[in-house]
Amino acid sequence: MIPIVQVEAPAPQLVVLASTRAVLTEPDNSLTLSPATITISPQTGTITSIVRKVLPASAFPAATTQYVDYSPNVLMPGLVDAHVHLNEPGRTEWEGFYTGTRAAASGGVTTVVDMPLNAIPPTTTLHGFKEKLAASQGQCWVDVGFYGGVIPGNADQLLPLVEAGVRGFKGFLIHSGVDEFPAVSAQDIALAMETLKDADTTLMFHAEMIPPIADSVGDAVQTSEPPLAPHGALESYNTFLESRPPVFETCAIDEIVCLAPAAPNLHLHIVHLSATECIPILREARERGINITAETCFHYLGLASDNIEDGDTRHKCCPPIRSQINQNGLWAELGRPDSVIKTVVSDHSPCTPDLKLLPGHLATPAPRAVAALQVEKESPYMRHSDSGIDMTLPEDEANSASKTETATSPPVDEAISVLPTAAEEELAKMAATDKCGDFFAAWGGISSVGLGLPIMYTAAQARRAAAEAGADIADHHTHHQCSDVDCDDDADSVSPPSSVPTIVDIVRLCSQATAEQVGLSHKKGGLRVGLDADVCVFDDAMQWTFTQGDMRWKNRCSPWEGHTFEGRVRATWLRGQAVYSLGGANDGFVGGRPVGTPLIEKRGTAQALKA
Repeated sequence: MIPIVQVEAPAPQLVVLASTRAVLTEPDNSLTLSPATITISPQTGTITSIVRKVLPASAFPAATTQYVDYSPNVLMPGLVDAHVHLNEPGRTEWEGFYTGTRAAASGGVTTVVDMPLNAIPPTTTLHGFKEKLAASQGQCWVDVGFYGGVIPGNADQLLPLVEAGVRGFKGFLIHSGVDEFPAVSAQDIALAMETLKDADTTLMFHAEMIPPIADSVGDAVQTSEPPLAPHGALESYNTFLESRPPVFETCAIDEIVCLAPAAPNLHLHIVHLSATECIPILREARERGINITAETCFHYLGLASDNIEDGDTRHKCCPPIRSQINQNGLWAELGRPDSVIKTVVSDHSPCTPDLKLLPGHLATPAPRAVAALQVEKESPYMRHSDSGIDMTLPEDEANSASKTETATSPPVDEAISVLPTAAEEELAKMAATDKCGDFFAAWGGISSVGLGLPIMYTAAQARRAAAEAGADIADHHTHHQCSDVDCDDDADSVSPPSSVPTIVDIVRLCSQATAEQVGLSHKKGGLRVGLDADVCVFDDAMQWTFTQGDMRWKNRCSPWEGHTFEGRVRATWLRGQAVYSLGGANDGFVGGRPVGTPLIEKRGTAQALKA
């Protein structure tokens, strides 16, 4: 355990964190690794001074100082995960503010930005935003920002949502998986761009769309007749992958870029970019002066389709996880100084395990967990579609559902088991049918909030090791000759990128740049005097294997189960308050109650006041 020197007192007047290694933000916003002693005001929650060496506890007033020397662990700014689905209110059996933000805190994430779906109501109106804010009260273990949504017919709500403090907007160019968040047309996009062209905000897109002529129809693929039906078994990952080819992404980005000149000052952003074929389109657009960026996700950088077993629907997401060669291309792009991929996020999109339709050898008993201040009654039975779930209810269920009132449950710190409802039993029966392992019927989404830092660091270390062994790899392939068309001994599939991100680069991609993307760089995303004292303590020497017991989100289902990682978060501090300590009491959650706040300051307000 890390020694903590603290005199018994109601509250310290100073908090001091020190280490031989800290990722600091310089005045020019560059990042450096340096020894540091960071002094924090608990009253303001901000950093008051940084000394570039490790000062002893004796350098501070003993009676009023909480001092922790975390050497040799790395101190870094808390991660800002700019793409998280917390699903509350409305689908809190999938996730909620309480559980989702606890999971974030356990992984050094101090700020999450919640997507406008899959909550009910979605954040597409000012009313929906107020409903979400009300649901979040008293439940957040980390600070939470919010996105608004762009759907057909809500253009009049966009500027009011900007004024209310949303960090940006998201729209889909393909079916979202939930009917209350429909896809937008080119006309809808053009109207949104015109409406937001002078606003300090970001307009983001789920960039998949069905090309004008395509041998797949995405969400309707199961019910389509040949040649639009899937070309293979529905439990085969390759069948699913072929149904969402890269052209789905490139076609959508082409349309966005074509419309972009209507709003030259508006920041456009592509969420969860998967296909490397998109990169040249984005680079060319940026060279023409279009203000467009992209993000990718931890699962695209750490998982590859080459290794996904048939039926393992834990890996389903949209866009899909693609090949190892494609993954190499994403890493190579991250290493470029002019990379179009500016940020890396989780896209945490959970559901109940039933909806993943796991086959028997992967399914585990997963009773519902209740770990939120408010928990909706069980949702009615839902019919499945490719990207998600058809939420349309039969008429009699809809009438019944309209009369259902919200039930509440007191907060608890640990997940507790409850008896299955009739709906759950029905879903369990469904899981025993031939839909088990069906990639087209399973919900598309991956749970990983709070796990991004170990994923990124482990993958980077593996690629660094491959780079150091590059001469041996090249020599092997020089002498390797094989006429077997199925041989996977492919130089492209193992060759490392020219540049491998360091721990400093990971901070830039997952904290500094994500804070900037959502207009929070004036307070989040760095260790610098005046910024919020959000600190992640990372033990880069620790090796560990991720199990269900390590999953702190509500439903313990993730493709990362069983993976061994290098590096683990030891502690998390939010605005100068310890919120998580690995191995501590209460499952490591310090203080026993959430201290996070909603981030609803209008974008640009702080900068305007400084000016």
